[in-house]
Amino acid sequence: MQALRLVAERRLELVDVPEPPPPGPGEVQVRVRAVALNHIDVWGFRGMAFARRTLPLTVGVEAAGEVAAVGPDAGGLAVGGRVALYGGLTCGICRACREGRDNLCADVQGIMGFHLDGFAQELRNVPARLCIPVPDGVSWTDAACAPITFATVEHMLFDNAKLLQGEWILVHAGGSGIGTAAIQLAKDQGATVVTTVGDDGKAAKARALGADHVVNYRTDRFEGVVRRLTARRGVDVVFEHVGPDTWAGSLLSLARGGRLVTCGSTSGISAETNLFQIFQQQIRIFGSFGATRRNVRDSLARMAAGKVRAIVDTALPLADWEKGLERLMARQVFGKIVVTMPGAGISRG
Repeated sequence: MQALRLVAERRLELVDVPEPPPPGPGEVQVRVRAVALNHIDVWGFRGMAFARRTLPLTVGVEAAGEVAAVGPDAGGLAVGGRVALYGGLTCGICRACREGRDNLCADVQGIMGFHLDGFAQELRNVPARLCIPVPDGVSWTDAACAPITFATVEHMLFDNAKLLQGEWILVHAGGSGIGTAAIQLAKDQGATVVTTVGDDGKAAKARALGADHVVNYRTDRFEGVVRRLTARRGVDVVFEHVGPDTWAGSLLSLARGGRLVTCGSTSGISAETNLFQIFQQQIRIFGSFGATRRNVRDSLARMAAGKVRAIVDTALPLADWEKGLERLMARQVFGKIVVTMPGAGISRG
């Protein structure tokens, strides 16, 4: 079968590898249909793995596919079933895992596609507990974007920031994969959405997606626009994943008692913070990493109900993976880049 392997820093090879053995107890074998690209794929490509890993490594962190074979005790999964694949290889037995807080696992072995072999291969054996059934009517593209993109946003907005109907939210980088998801999920919750983008073309697309107000951060200071829009009150929630470039402005954009939730830092890792502002304004800051399997199920349910969908910037074959990474690094995308696996169409397979 074909697999896309990272053989050295910034060097990928599409190679033929042996098919995996039959699935063991508690495992299923999944025929991967679609893989969605994320910034974590860029970090892995650049060698920013944050932990030891062994190369070569099969890439691909976020995916969906069809069950091709089942091992004993496969949790009710059957051949032909469609599943989204949870990418964290959690232990399944620690207190956090037992309580459904998968992303706080005390003995996680790593992230598939980042520390361990991932999903950019035709077949992959996966623990059955990490396979979330995909409802009827959800395309392979949407399903592939559920385990990280939409689930991460679900966890940020509803588990951590606890966004409520009628509140105001500032979503940074509204043209990114998680930005387009955040706009949709916040609107579905009944919030007023302000979003930032880098050009007027993306601004039009963000408005069409449902954003109430759009700020081109290259021509306007977003914090000033937010204060004007809210009569100097500020927003209730800031959806932050940019980092130092937006951090100070994000804090200034918050209302008293507002909540900032962050899942990433694409512009760097260190930012100065006015501590007086934090305690005087009673600002709450939530660090949010990954998601739970419940978040994946909830995202898939919203997709099945027609409330949200993956916004696809580009669909690529597996051989063009690196072109997708280049688009991500150049910030040329609006939405997601999805890679279709050999033999799979972009719609329901």
